[in-house]
Amino acid sequence: MDEEYDVIVLGTGLKECILSGLLSVDGLKVLHMDRNDYYGGESTSLNLNQLWKRFRGDDKPPETLGSSRDYNVDMIPKFMMANGGLVRVLIHTDVTKYLNFKAVDGSFVYNKGKIHKVPANDVEALKSPLMGLFEKRRARKFFLYVQDYEENNPKSHEGMDLSQVTARELISKYGLDDNTVDFIGHALALHRDDNYLGEPALDFVKRMKLYAESLARFQGGSPYIYPLYGLGELPQVCICKAECCLWGTYMLSKPECKVEFDESGKAFGVTSEGETAKCKKVVCDPSYLPDKVTKVGKVARAICIMSHPIPNTNDSHSVQVILPQKQLGRKSDMYLFCCSYSHNVAPSGKYIAFVLTEAETDNPQVELKPGTDLLGPVDEIFFDTYDRYKPTNQSDVDHCFISGSYDATTHFETTVQDVLDMYSKITGKVLDLTVDLSAASAAEE
Repeated sequence: MDEEYDVIVLGTGLKECILSGLLSVDGLKVLHMDRNDYYGGESTSLNLNQLWKRFRGDDKPPETLGSSRDYNVDMIPKFMMANGGLVRVLIHTDVTKYLNFKAVDGSFVYNKGKIHKVPANDVEALKSPLMGLFEKRRARKFFLYVQDYEENNPKSHEGMDLSQVTARELISKYGLDDNTVDFIGHALALHRDDNYLGEPALDFVKRMKLYAESLARFQGGSPYIYPLYGLGELPQVCICKAECCLWGTYMLSKPECKVEFDESGKAFGVTSEGETAKCKKVVCDPSYLPDKVTKVGKVARAICIMSHPIPNTNDSHSVQVILPQKQLGRKSDMYLFCCSYSHNVAPSGKYIAFVLTEAETDNPQVELKPGTDLLGPVDEIFFDTYDRYKPTNQSDVDHCFISGSYDATTHFETTVQDVLDMYSKITGKVLDLTVDLSAASAAEE
């Protein structure tokens, strides 16, 4: 431990492991420590006995649920956009060859009390029951505009500068009604609230294009992929890859992990078991520096074990359903995540479903009811909440780079943005994500 490192990373959550890999690939000397004796932190993956002990107080689940070791229940379940930022980061760090991905079966949206497939292009818009005949025609024209839009080709802009025109102004040009805007903004562009409507439309259009391009990549029912055996594989793969390639040094079960500061308030090392490892910068999750973060919210979640797929999702073995805030009379969206034995996260015939949202009350069971009501019969259900934190420190002053807590979304787009922002602050450069996407392939049904 008595060495000097460029960066010490505390915690083995998904964000910390990805950052550790990125910094190591850049040639930095990295020490990665965790006070726990397991990988993953808040984003760990539990077997059935561990799940039972955490939520029921003992490790003796009913035998009818099958073998404990056949369960890999991710505590922070998130699908990956096939052409999205996380996949590109994993390719950049060369760990995709150690992961086996599988296409996710379905992407759906809740609208007027029913679950519908999310239309992602002009052809699907014409077939969708989400819209009436005339609205379908308007939506088709809008989808064609987005499909043909190229940022560097002014001919495709139709006279609009999307860095100046707001999303609301762009949408109004095509006369789309509020119902259509609702599912496009939240289920395709994956915005968590309606603030995007007053912002430049370029990001909105890019998000829609990413969804459509990811959907087309595997010709499946959704734009998402997910690792076989779940996300619990990711931290371990990143760490094993790093150790094999001599990227960095990794230590689990390191108690305390106290960050040391000099007289000017700048971090210079981490002490554990009486030894201090020196460093230039510290990267960590909020739990390691609680005095430098503030609570910004709370996530309510339900974790369910089922013996069937979510009804009205075309018998999808893996699926995301987004319930936009307006459909529920809420301030934030609700998310349904379901995965099953087809991704090796449960025994044969069993499904793992999550219902998540940003908590607006102190009663998750009641608050999550619009989502849990869509699941049908469940074998077991667990309710809980966890607090969300964001850093309040000035990283350029104290050299501490703290990740934000995981939000309620069931996709990785917000998570990977936090990683990329932290990478830029740490290194002073923007990560080049121009990669060969074929390096991450996914099996289909």
